[in-house]
Amino acid sequence: MGLFDRFKNQEARGQEFYCIVGLGNPGREYAETKHNVGFCVIDKLAEKYEIKVEKYKNKALIGDGMIRDKRVLLVKPQTFMNLSGESVREIVNFYKIPQERFVVIFDDTSLPCGSVRIREKGSHGGHNGIRNIIDQMGTDVFNRIKVGIGEKPKGWDLADYVLAKFSPDDLPAMEEGMEKGLQKGLEEGLQKGLQKGKAEGRQEEKHSIALNLKKLGVSIEQIAFATGLSIEEIEKL
Repeated sequence: MGLFDRFKNQEARGQEFYCIVGLGNPGREYAETKHNVGFCVIDKLAEKYEIKVEKYKNKALIGDGMIRDKRVLLVKPQTFMNLSGESVREIVNFYKIPQERFVVIFDDTSLPCGSVRIREKGSHGGHNGIRNIIDQMGTDVFNRIKVGIGEKPKGWDLADYVLAKFSPDDLPAMEEGMEKGLQKGLEEGLQKGLQKGKAEGRQEEKHSIALNLKKLGVSIEQIAFATGLSIEEIEKL
């Protein structure tokens, strides 16, 4: 069972408490490197919404604030990229964050510079930060926003490429891409999470009603008519 499964019925869902994690490496020497795109997006969010990401907790720098009437936790793991999952696991466990209100922002070499892609699940794709999060969380089903940093040139070692700084020619596209990542994280990631959370909440409510009706001896056909659930769903309860 994945860590998220433990919080499906927690009251945290009703609080609309979201967690946005940006991946990167701590330290000034990594501040402007390609691998730190996730950190950069968090910094932009923090600046725009006046959230101080300064408190050290659960192996991360965190900031707690309000974004569009939603309580949001901004997170920058300080474990270094390859151990990002250790910090993420502790934060999700401590704050009891449901799966639909959790999103990770990170760099992707398979996408052109500045392009953005949203995924709700999938493999790590060779990204060691995502690999460690999947390992620590016990699931690959979580929201993620990929910001393209461009394919590494031939002859380059991958580690050298992602730890290099952007060229002046790439900076305009990356600034635009990080802004897109910011917008998608808010407008699409958070909104999808809210809609999914509400839908799951309604489904759980239907299951609860159906279960109570079964205990009262109401026929499955009548329960199906009353709740809109299928007969197969009701029989499994």
